[in-house]
Amino acid sequence: MNTATAAPVAGPRRSRARPRRPYAGAVEGLNGLGALLAGVLGLLTGIGATLAFRFSERAQRTVPERPAPEVDDGVVRTLAVLRSAAVVLDDDDRVVRASPPAFALGVVRDGMVVHAAVRELIADVRRTGLIRDEELELPRGPVGPGTVMLQVRVAQVGPGLLLVLAEDRTQARRLEAIRRDFVVNVSHELKTPVGALSLLAETVQDAADDPEAVRRFAGRMVSEAHRLSELVHEILELSRLQVAGALKDIAVVDVDAVVAESVDRARTGAAAKDMSFQVGGESGTRVFGDPTMLVQAVRNLLDNAVRYSPAGTTVGVGVRTRDGLVEIAVVDQGVGISPEEQDRVFERFYRVDPARSRETGGTGLGLSIVKHVAADHGGDVQVWSQPGRGSTFTLRLPVAVGQPPVAAPDDRPQPLVVPDRPGPDDPRAGTSPDTAPEA
Repeated sequence: MNTATAAPVAGPRRSRARPRRPYAGAVEGLNGLGALLAGVLGLLTGIGATLAFRFSERAQRTVPERPAPEVDDGVVRTLAVLRSAAVVLDDDDRVVRASPPAFALGVVRDGMVVHAAVRELIADVRRTGLIRDEELELPRGPVGPGTVMLQVRVAQVGPGLLLVLAEDRTQARRLEAIRRDFVVNVSHELKTPVGALSLLAETVQDAADDPEAVRRFAGRMVSEAHRLSELVHEILELSRLQVAGALKDIAVVDVDAVVAESVDRARTGAAAKDMSFQVGGESGTRVFGDPTMLVQAVRNLLDNAVRYSPAGTTVGVGVRTRDGLVEIAVVDQGVGISPEEQDRVFERFYRVDPARSRETGGTGLGLSIVKHVAADHGGDVQVWSQPGRGSTFTLRLPVAVGQPPVAAPDDRPQPLVVPDRPGPDDPRAGTSPDTAPEA
């Protein structure tokens, strides 16, 4: 009998638990933090490398700035004493140094030379190495029609340095033009009476057998000779006034005495046209100046009023003090002056009506003399006029400050009244001159 051997019954198997290390979680956390820090460090390294590469590339492309060239101390001291505008340029035509006149004349603006004509001279000097000197007429500013005449000289003064000198010749050229025009005008004006005298002398010679004709032509010769003498006198007087320092003997001048003497001298010409003078306004005013020159100025205004006024009219003379100025106004009832001609009446030899001037014997210098006399006394002369309504010329002079007023005599002038003037409500009346004394 086979006996079966029973297999042993296996019981439940017990697993051996691996013992857990202490601080295992902390180690894993540190490992993760290290990985994060390594990533951040790698990112920063990459960014830094990129920035360093770009900075190096940009530095290679950028040309380093050259230091500004230094100007020798001797050159600086020399430029400081020059009256001309001085500009020192570097190789790039940038302004290294510039004197105040260079900015005032508009040669330099925003650190560069402004005018193209000057820049052409600079380029030519750099190309040839020769000194250039030219007179240029240049715009005075960025806008407007004003011009300035400059004598420009360009030269090298050192390694990499170029000097531009500009001298203002505007006033000198203007004076030359005035002298040139003056000579031409004088020659023309003198030729007229001289030619008339020559023609009249020939006529008298041909009419020797006619006593009446001789007397008539002799009278015209006297008139032309008087005109020639007056013209020469006024030319000499105007030339004297144009000289600097013409006003030498300055004294306190009584304006009433100046007006009285001027009216007395002009009375003969007014009587020939049956005209009269009426004087009014303030009394006792005084100014500093030359009484002879002031009498001549007022006399010229009166003669001008008589010359261009109809016969039988009245010429008014008014005096007043306003804003520290003594105003002497001469008011006539003549033909008047158009607005476009009022700015020219003070020019030498200018006549509003040349034909009338030849008839009345005017030289065209009287108002120019008045203008110069006023300027020498620190004043001016103004005009208000309308065609057909007459004119008002006002000589304005600074009042003599600190001088007591002149005692008014008993027979002081009465308020000035000029007849036949439109009133303020008259539609013919224009705006009255603000500088003229009240009538």
